[in-house]
Amino acid sequence: MLSLVILFCVSICSALQTNKLQANLDNGDFQIADTWTTLNDVFSGSRFNPLVSNVYHLFTRENPVISQPIVTNPSLLSQTNYKSSRRTIVLIHGWLDSATSDFNNVLVPVLLAAEDLNVLVVDWSTGASSWNYREVNQNCILSGAAVARFINWLNEASGSTLAQYHIIGHGVGGHQAGIVGRNLGRQVPYITALDPALIGWVNNIFRFRPYDGIYTEVIHTNYGVHGYLGDLGVVDFYPNGGISMPGCNSNACDHARGFHYLAESITSGGFTGRECMNYYAAVLRLCYGPKTLRMGGLTPKTGETGVYLLETNASPPFSQG
Repeated sequence: MLSLVILFCVSICSALQTNKLQANLDNGDFQIADTWTTLNDVFSGSRFNPLVSNVYHLFTRENPVISQPIVTNPSLLSQTNYKSSRRTIVLIHGWLDSATSDFNNVLVPVLLAAEDLNVLVVDWSTGASSWNYREVNQNCILSGAAVARFINWLNEASGSTLAQYHIIGHGVGGHQAGIVGRNLGRQVPYITALDPALIGWVNNIFRFRPYDGIYTEVIHTNYGVHGYLGDLGVVDFYPNGGISMPGCNSNACDHARGFHYLAESITSGGFTGRECMNYYAAVLRLCYGPKTLRMGGLTPKTGETGVYLLETNASPPFSQG
């Protein structure tokens, strides 16, 4: 058995120089941390090749705090904890982030606590690390196509199907989540974009689209600064009008609130939105429609459409019901 473990580790390392992720459990806090040299030390954004540099980290209930990198080798896949019988959540970080971002630190443990899942953390940090927005946006498009190609390989190798997937992206990664879905024939049942990026995406034909998946949901928390101006999904939620979040004193905090709200929606539900005539009404907080809808969660609200406003608390629990 030991020889198999050693062989597995050696094979992984020889196949791809990647990151090992582990958790710092001091004081009970979950914190992913790098312990290996990253590909950022080798590649620059201008030489971004996601087929080579993207890294896919698997977390399951069997390995909730130390990832198993998955490479496109069926014999190595069989030695991981990936199970084709489970649903798979794909997490895609945003600009200047990586697999160790707060986005992943918050969502990975919540997802695994809620359901027996395969959680795939996409690390495209080699392409997301530039200060040049144009470069990062182009890299985002390239990475989205590569992630879709990886998912197709994974399904073919394991017997999984697209019906088992939920893709979640934050910031620029929100647009990438849509690009992945588009490259998968728009057959993913559930795609969530958390405050998808604004700069460079207003007139970008590759931006998130309502029908990139069967059900698409967007949560706007920093409208007009970090976040996209208008509605993008089949359902769009504008907590607190979508611009400035209670309890925040910076745009970065507002931008991050999306994944905190999603995490709480998975843990305890809540977050009931009221339908608006359009996104202008949501931003102005003038929504009086009779229809309500729950934001977030792990179950797609297939068939629902519209724009919704809701109010949150300044600190956890954020939901007001």
